[in-house]
Amino acid sequence: MQAAASPMAEEIFALHMLIYWICVAIAVLVFGFMFFSIFRYRKSKGAVAAQFHESTTVEIAWTIVPFLILVGMAVPATRTLIAMEDTSGSELSVVVTGYQWYWKYDYLGEDVSFFSRLTTSEEERLGQVERSPNYLLEVDNPVVIPTNTKVRFLLTSNDVIHAWWVPRFGVKKDAIPGFVNEVWADVSEPGVYRGLCAELCGRGHAFMPIEVHVVPQEEYVAWLDEQRQLAAAEAEAAEQEWSQEDLMTRGQQVYNTNCAMCHQANGQGVPGVFPALAGSDKVTGDVEQAVDIVMNGVPGTAMPAFGPQLNDVDLAAVVTYIRNAWDNNAGDAVQPADIQAAR
Repeated sequence: MQAAASPMAEEIFALHMLIYWICVAIAVLVFGFMFFSIFRYRKSKGAVAAQFHESTTVEIAWTIVPFLILVGMAVPATRTLIAMEDTSGSELSVVVTGYQWYWKYDYLGEDVSFFSRLTTSEEERLGQVERSPNYLLEVDNPVVIPTNTKVRFLLTSNDVIHAWWVPRFGVKKDAIPGFVNEVWADVSEPGVYRGLCAELCGRGHAFMPIEVHVVPQEEYVAWLDEQRQLAAAEAEAAEQEWSQEDLMTRGQQVYNTNCAMCHQANGQGVPGVFPALAGSDKVTGDVEQAVDIVMNGVPGTAMPAFGPQLNDVDLAAVVTYIRNAWDNNAGDAVQPADIQAAR
């Protein structure tokens, strides 16, 4: 069991231990009396069973005692549940959206948003290289929150039911399409905290970890500034014309992060499940069709729409990459301006 890192997690753990010891006490008393009676009043010692019916005293006792035990358990449990749902006084709100199979985070009022995806390599997943200590728990863009700040997380989903679970925060709540659930955390100790999706959301369920960095307030402000500068740089890059070589380099990174999980790093796909991109006419043929498939997905299949998820440069780069990687030789370069026109 992971150690609690927030007051809420500590309260949940204390409640768990209280209920545990109450159950232990009940078990000791019940089984103690039962075994004592079996031994003390056994037939070999001449014991004779008492003959009585409808004892009012006994019936009142076995009604009142369990009732008092349940009340004793319900009072602290209710108090903890109310505290878990109380998001009042939050100083920061983060919208968490589940996708198959990654997370998106939007910082309300801060003009910062990003996707967070698994970074474990395919070679590591296949056991071809040694697995890291944080196997399947590392992401490209971790969530960053300040210390000693009550943070409200608003949970929803873009496709199926996911669950945002960070054990050390005492936080676990479903992210449901069309609904918004709330949880909160207030962490005082800086560090890296990890979690996972806790719902069986599909084939890639194990590939959507949660990584939260808790940092001092000054570092958090600096991180916000850095994110805004990166967003401005991406907007500026989208106005430029890129060389095919640069698009291929960036496109390979985008492909390995977003596409290789299904279509494989070599573009061969999974026969009968995910089509091969290497040698595919849909990829190397009409460029507008190729852009449309990547941006809008393929209805009725597992191919998602990457238009809302990737910026113009990344979309242009990945389309250029799949049209020219492996043995595909379309020979062209899709520019960010082409993506803007297609949106």
